[in-house]
Amino acid sequence: MAQGTLLVLVGPAGAGKTTLAHLVQNRAPGRRAFSVSHTTRPPRPTEADGVDYYFVDRPTFEALRDRGGFAEWAEVHGNLYGTSRTEIARLHQDGKVALFDIDIVGAHNLWRLYPDEVRLAFLLPPSWQVLVDRLLARGTDTPEVVRRRLRTARLELHAVCASPAPWHIVVNDQLALAAEQLEALLATPPPPAQDPRLDPSVRAFLRDAEADPRAA
Repeated sequence: MAQGTLLVLVGPAGAGKTTLAHLVQNRAPGRRAFSVSHTTRPPRPTEADGVDYYFVDRPTFEALRDRGGFAEWAEVHGNLYGTSRTEIARLHQDGKVALFDIDIVGAHNLWRLYPDEVRLAFLLPPSWQVLVDRLLARGTDTPEVVRRRLRTARLELHAVCASPAPWHIVVNDQLALAAEQLEALLATPPPPAQDPRLDPSVRAFLRDAEADPRAA
């Protein structure tokens, strides 16, 4: 296993990123850890500072950002989120694999800064309809939120297809099989990346996404 590797998971809400990330971590908990992000949003009752996030106010976040302290950052729904260079250095120093669950822009930024360490995985559910069903089954999102998530899924997959970065497509149909594919990315050397545009799962997913008016 490559020590100091950054395993970056990207994919639509409902693809199972969190479940898979925890499964991969739990296979070697002493050697793998989630990268803890900074955020300006207030903590939820069950969240702890330094464990779930580093909770900071906006001036503190912006000051760190302006000093170049973030490897990647973004504003989401009025709150700032970012991965600090210090956090990555800490995980590197400990010789741990760092796990990331971020958006595609953040993933590209990490790849540009750490091209030799980053492993990029884009997770897909078995089909577009499965994604739609999972989002609707939650019962907590408004129709507008569902439409936004579907639109984001379509746009991010288009971005992966146009990306110069070495992406690996992982279809989360069977959890154990998907976890094994992620496990393989931690080998030295990792398996070669393939052109996402040639992947039949990607092509089918995009075809159905383009036909769904909710993702327009």
